[in-house]
Amino acid sequence: MKKTFMAKKEDIKKKWYLVDAKDKILGRLAARVAIVLRGKHKPTYSPYLDNGDGVIVINAAKVKVTGRKMEQKVYQRYSGYPGGQREVSLANMLAKKPENVFKLAVRRMLSTGPLGREQIRKLKVYADDKHPHLSQHPVPLEV
Repeated sequence: MKKTFMAKKEDIKKKWYLVDAKDKILGRLAARVAIVLRGKHKPTYSPYLDNGDGVIVINAAKVKVTGRKMEQKVYQRYSGYPGGQREVSLANMLAKKPENVFKLAVRRMLSTGPLGREQIRKLKVYADDKHPHLSQHPVPLEV
């Protein structure tokens, strides 16, 4: 009789991937990065464990979007006070904080709760092509 393999924390081996976001479509790239962060690309995937890998994204300021999202997409946040709702368009957000655009896209694809917060910590996003993570020996990820 065969036994089902269940991953344990000791069995998990983590790698780091490097993704160049230049001229890539935001949503498709974010979906692929979310899969790698969750660990769904591995045969040892377990939904209750963080067996995903780390991802370094460079050139986040040069990401593309399709359609009229650059003018129409709006990011909203609310402080909790009356009149505390703030809106920022995608064009403004890309001009000021391009890292946040990509990070928000990936965060909203991950689960909420402690496991999702642990997975999003392994995502490092940079607006240009420089990053301080050479010691992790990142492998290029094909998207």
